[in-house]
Amino acid sequence: MTISRRTFVKTVAGAGVATVAAPYVARAQADVMRLGLLTVKTGPLASGGIDMERALIMYLKERNFMLGGRKVELTVADTAGVPATSRTKTQELVEKNNVHCLAGPLAAFEALAIDDYLRQVQVPTIAVAAAEDMTQRNPNPWFVRPTATSSQCAHPMADYAAKEMKLKRVITIADDIAYGHEMTAGFQRVFEENGGQIVQKLFAPLAVPDYGSYVAQLKNADALFLGFAGSNGFRFVRQFVEYGLKDKMKLIGGMTALDEAVLRNMGDEALGIVTACWYSAELDNPVNKVFAPAFRNEFKYDPGFYAAATYAAGAVIDQAVKAVNGKVEDKKAFMAALRAADVMTCRGPVKFDDLGNVVGDTYIRSVTRKDGRLANSVIKTYPNVSQFWNYDKAAFLANPVYSRDFPPAKNLDK
Repeated sequence: MTISRRTFVKTVAGAGVATVAAPYVARAQADVMRLGLLTVKTGPLASGGIDMERALIMYLKERNFMLGGRKVELTVADTAGVPATSRTKTQELVEKNNVHCLAGPLAAFEALAIDDYLRQVQVPTIAVAAAEDMTQRNPNPWFVRPTATSSQCAHPMADYAAKEMKLKRVITIADDIAYGHEMTAGFQRVFEENGGQIVQKLFAPLAVPDYGSYVAQLKNADALFLGFAGSNGFRFVRQFVEYGLKDKMKLIGGMTALDEAVLRNMGDEALGIVTACWYSAELDNPVNKVFAPAFRNEFKYDPGFYAAATYAAGAVIDQAVKAVNGKVEDKKAFMAALRAADVMTCRGPVKFDDLGNVVGDTYIRSVTRKDGRLANSVIKTYPNVSQFWNYDKAAFLANPVYSRDFPPAKNLDK
């Protein structure tokens, strides 16, 4: 399934975007559906961003670049994980490439940076980014998310940590970005409501060169919750082990802390680390039993969060295009069809709540060895997890959005 750049990719000079299409698609044809992908191909988030591109191209190529009866032209933009660049690239895709639909962006802070623009230009957007309030207190009507909010998988991880792992004292450490803030806050809320204590909260810059100073200041605790994205989880665990702490404190984590995109670079130090995510390459469902082996065969490692995100997005878009009989130019009808989607994907069934966020299964995973490689093996499934967990929706939304300061930490001196 190797993709020839000469055949499929055309670089747009000076624009920082690449257009990918089936070789038989004539650019002048009016019936071509134009799809834009906002991803990250440089910087600490690049490992995930590259997987987003690879998986979406795989989905399209398997279908001869056809979705819902429409030929598809895909234009990929590298945001570099920078909010200002994310906005610029979004404007290019909309105003220069005239896309009918956007997939991405990757990061919560990128989604927040383009929120007002998406509302202004009214482009249907199927997101990877976990920015919570875009489907909560300030929902964007042009935004639908088949992945999860930042805290959506952290809630069940906290429930599992308290009830089944019997942890009492936990430290959280995460990237100092909206994603890290929201994820660890959600974990803290559920963990403490189930009798646990968060005794220390640490946040590191996204591009911090070294985690030594953070490892050195860790307090005594039962476990450390990792709220990292991209390659940062791998980098932190490596230094955690170098400091001799692997046998002194358990490691648990959020959706992307030990993503398959970085797990392939790790060794025995990863074994037994428990994380929660809406996807695992080990899932036994009809779509994933095709997707995961094909991705592994092509790229020599397992698909993870980021690859599954765009592969699942492809299925949602495909169903929505069919629902509107290919008439994606009718923005309102197409957006309504995206939100009404109910489709089996590589992550399992996907459907959406009334605010455009997925309701789907969350998996508790433990790193094991399988066929000589590291894998996130599923040890428990929490079915039909909502972005509001088990809380009353109105009561949840009456509170502030999760942040560094909410909910307030009450046990940091213990």
